[in-house]
Amino acid sequence: MRLALIGDPVAHSASPAIHRMLLREAGIDDGSYDAIRVPRGNGIAVVRRMRIDGYAGLNVTTPLKEEVLAACDYLDAEAEMAQAVNTLFLGRQIRGTNTDGVGARMALEAAIDEPIALKRIGVLGTGPTARAILAQLHENDAYAFVWGRDDRKVRALCERFEADAWPENPPEIVLSTLPPGVLLPDALAEDVRRADVVMDANYGDRSTLERRLQRQVLRGDAMLEAQARASFEYWLANLGPAADRLD
Repeated sequence: MRLALIGDPVAHSASPAIHRMLLREAGIDDGSYDAIRVPRGNGIAVVRRMRIDGYAGLNVTTPLKEEVLAACDYLDAEAEMAQAVNTLFLGRQIRGTNTDGVGARMALEAAIDEPIALKRIGVLGTGPTARAILAQLHENDAYAFVWGRDDRKVRALCERFEADAWPENPPEIVLSTLPPGVLLPDALAEDVRRADVVMDANYGDRSTLERRLQRQVLRGDAMLEAQARASFEYWLANLGPAADRLD
C-alpha cells in the first residue's frame, strides 16, 4: 500500500510518522508513506503520474488542495462543501475527500469534552481548511462566525455555510486556520485572548499563535492525527471493492 503526502512545503510534516504508525497498527507490513514536494501548478500532473506509478492514496497539503480538484473523477460531500481536497484515493477513479473539518471537530470535542452543537465558534481565515471546518460546524449545528482579511470572501462563506461575520460579542471558541506569523488586528487579537478555548490548525514549531497572543492555545497536533486517521480509513474503505482497484 503506497501512500504519500504532496504539497509545498512538506519537510516539516508529521504526516509520514503518523501514517507509518497507522500502517503498523493495521498490520500492513508492505506499506509505505512518502513526503513529496510538489510546487503550485504541478499538482494535477503529479497526481496522475503517481496513480500510474502504483500509489493507492495521497494526502494533499498547501498549496494544492484546490488545484487537484480538477484531477478528481469523484468528490464526496465533504470535498464538495469545502471545494478542496486533502485526501485522494487512486483507483480506477481518482476519488477526493476532505478530512480537515472532521479532524478539527474531533480534536475540539475531545478538548472541551462535549459535542460542538450550539457552541459559538469563530473561524479565522477563509481558505480551504477554514471551509472544511465551517462545513463541519454547519453539519453539527454549531453557531459559526468568520473573520478574514477579504470582506468579499467572508460574505461568501457566511452565505454558503449559514455563518455570520465576526460579532461584537466575540465567540467563546476560536479556531485559527491562518498561516504562521500572520498579525491579527489589535481588536481581533483581544477577542481571541478572551476566548475560553483557542485552537491553531498549525502544529509543532509552525504554531506561533500562543507566543503572539500570550495565552494558552491548543496546537493542531490532535487535529492532524484525527484527520490522518480519517484519511487512512477512507483509503482502506475504498481499497475494499475489487472493482475499484486499478489492476
